[in-house]
Amino acid sequence: MRLVSWNIRAGGGSRVPAILDQISRWSPDLAGICEFRATPASRALAAALHEMGFVHQLSTADPALPARNALLLASRLPLRRLLLRRGPSEPGRWLLASVQACRPFSLGVMHLPNMVTGRKLGFMDAVAEVAGSWRRGPGLLVGDTNCGWPGLDEESPVFGPRTAAWLDGLQARGWRDAFRYFHPRERVYTWYSPNAGNGFRLDQAFVNRAMLPRLRAVRYEWGQAGLDCETRRDALSDHAALILEIED
Repeated sequence: MRLVSWNIRAGGGSRVPAILDQISRWSPDLAGICEFRATPASRALAAALHEMGFVHQLSTADPALPARNALLLASRLPLRRLLLRRGPSEPGRWLLASVQACRPFSLGVMHLPNMVTGRKLGFMDAVAEVAGSWRRGPGLLVGDTNCGWPGLDEESPVFGPRTAAWLDGLQARGWRDAFRYFHPRERVYTWYSPNAGNGFRLDQAFVNRAMLPRLRAVRYEWGQAGLDCETRRDALSDHAALILEIED
């Protein structure tokens, strides 16, 4: 089973046909999309994914706020939305579902706010509470966290003690950074500053103890606007996609 987690940037816009082509080439069973919106472009993306076989879809997009960043979970497998009394309250940035695979598991998609919004720390605390009180068996939390390990996931200093404490806390609660599980010290960046060009690994998946034995491989890939490998890195999005291989 393959899961793709990808921030497609600003709802996709005119890039939607190429985004769809790239998703088709990756051939996932589930796709967790950050910066999905209620815009015509994003709605077209969801409809086309449905035609591609992702007939089970959940979204946090709000038609009353079409330009607001939200989430889409599109799946070839049945989904059931899960509601938590103590989950993150940030509108549109948290989505939790049960995936009805041969061996069911729970999947959370998230998009943490930037620190400058003043809302990031509260969101981080809520995710930590969810992880610490988890009683739903095998689970994955994926998405654009705007976080990373200080000194390892950054080309210039951005991540501080609170970020490190959050990541350490998730690991202490039994949620492993999936990429770091396979690649403890490899430097890889999933987003680059448009001004200084510095790289950061902002996109992660966290896998709990019950799900970890089913994790087979994790990698990052930049979307390509076609089969031409010479296209620029950010042709489809300013984020690389995270791709997980999971035993069903």
